[in-house]
Amino acid sequence: MAIERIKPTDFTRTPATPAAKPDFGTAMIPKERYTLAEYMRLEWERMWTKVWLLGCRTDDIPNPGDYHVTTIGKEEIILVRQKDMSVRGFYNVCLHRGNRIMVGEGNATSFKCQYHFWEYGLDGAFENIPDLETFPQGAPPCKGLREVKCDSWNSFVWFSLDPEAEPLLDYLAPLPEHLEPYHFERMVKVADMTVEWDCNWKTSVDAFNESYHVQGIHPELLYFIEDKDVQIDCYGRHNRYLVPFSTISHRVEETTEIPHLIKHAMKEAGMTPADFDGRVTEVRKALQAFKRKHGPEMGLDYSDLNDDQLTDDYHYNIFPNLTLNTHADDLMLFRQRPHPTDPNKMFFDLFIFKLLKKDEPRPKKPRHEQFRHGEKSLGLVLDQDAYNLPGVQAGMNSDSFGGLWIGDQELRIRHFHHVLESYVGS
Repeated sequence: MAIERIKPTDFTRTPATPAAKPDFGTAMIPKERYTLAEYMRLEWERMWTKVWLLGCRTDDIPNPGDYHVTTIGKEEIILVRQKDMSVRGFYNVCLHRGNRIMVGEGNATSFKCQYHFWEYGLDGAFENIPDLETFPQGAPPCKGLREVKCDSWNSFVWFSLDPEAEPLLDYLAPLPEHLEPYHFERMVKVADMTVEWDCNWKTSVDAFNESYHVQGIHPELLYFIEDKDVQIDCYGRHNRYLVPFSTISHRVEETTEIPHLIKHAMKEAGMTPADFDGRVTEVRKALQAFKRKHGPEMGLDYSDLNDDQLTDDYHYNIFPNLTLNTHADDLMLFRQRPHPTDPNKMFFDLFIFKLLKKDEPRPKKPRHEQFRHGEKSLGLVLDQDAYNLPGVQAGMNSDSFGGLWIGDQELRIRHFHHVLESYVGS
């Protein structure tokens, strides 16, 4: 069953035209990239310390003195709003004895190490070193906390550990053009979780970089999405696929009863499923038309989005570790972070942002939760993925397994490894 795709129109800014298909060959992807501590070390030296990384939301630090501590591998970074409303980033390390200075997020007038009370200004400069006269060598010549490059885009704060990193927008290209029409700045955060998973960070990235697994571990989604006829596009470092939602997979037979997940999407938009007089495969286009017509009266501005974006998942990977499930009314963002020492573990960050309807009360900012897999549910679909991934990681450590055998539906995984090799080597 072919899915009808729209052609770009005057109100479309997100490119919808398929990109040229790259040829990355058919070679097996070595399992050692997922299992060896040595490869993990090379990733850190050659990739993690060279790329731009997502730090926090701009509205996590809205006022001067607001700070947020983020972690990547062995490093912690303080992101702080300055008095002039710019944002700067610093390593969260006191230059006296190496103590961590700040925890979590909050507001501060200065950063004071609680070990010996060395104090730094919001600009990172030394403000006070108790008993400085007892240091014959004087204060450290660096003048204060070591700074990292920092920038903001599309309501998020980004940082790079590389002092020579290219400008953020150059690094992200061409995705700003793709994603700015969604206006993430209009969305509010409704979930903020970190889960420790027993797998390599790339094992998780792979799981969300293909829809081939839907027919395996998410069979209920076959009654809500088309899982095989998806458009895959690769752009420089980054990639995407466009997954039709509110339809049924070609793998299942059409029924006269509208599946419950499609009914839920209709109700969320204000449609009454019982009033729909058409085939299940016609719901998607009808839902797009309904949202286009009735969105404004609910305070939902879809004017910069094409019709397919009103129903479908424009699903992006921002290299190396961001997965964006991008929808007209919400953003489900995954950030996959490496464990600092163990290639068989990782940290999975889940952030959910929602576009509020007219007169819908703004929810209270969610409290960040951190736990291990199995201690709390992430929802049925993510629980299915999380349950599966430790088995994948364990199997990759088997002597019987040589590496990943990748098909055309997994082109995004090949592209991801192509980019990874450009940093780490093969």
